Amino acid sequence: MAGLKTPLRQLLERFDALIALIDARIKLLVNACPQRQAANARLRRIKGVGPVVAPALLNPLERFAFASADSFVAYTGYDLRADDSGQRKGRRCLSKHGPSELRRLLYNAAMAAVTSPAWKPIYQHYLANGLSRTAALVIIARKIARTAWSVYTHNTTFDPRRITHQA
Repeated sequence: MAGLKTPLRQLLERFDALIALIDARIKLLVNACPQRQAANARLRRIKGVGPVVAPALLNPLERFAFASADSFVAYTGYDLRADDSGQRKGRRCLSKHGPSELRRLLYNAAMAAVTSPAWKPIYQHYLANGLSRTAALVIIARKIARTAWSVYTHNTTFDPRRITHQA
């Protein structure tokens, strides 16, 4: 390993430069259109959605006309798939259809979101009901996707009271 220290450091520096280049390109694409820039800013107001997740959500929301939040959640692959046959009710699992990178980013957004006062009570509610941490985070990721669809489609801003059904 002694002879590999310098090449590894150089490789990491090149990776950092490539990541910076990709980030700059994403920022350029977002800022190229005032409507896209405004939509990106609205999505970033959702707790847990940051500079990487917002453009990843914005891309499919701009490209496809999702009829409902359910259809957007299905696009992400966070929809439930039934395993029923006849009278047997099988276990429900995620379909995992759609872009896996978007699912990963939404899951990471959920991990960040549950530390905020807006999402933490919801997360703790699911944990108290006996769900695993992973299952609770998937539910929060689904809710973030629904919220993103609503914010984008209805041209509104994130209101934490709406996710806890307080008016």
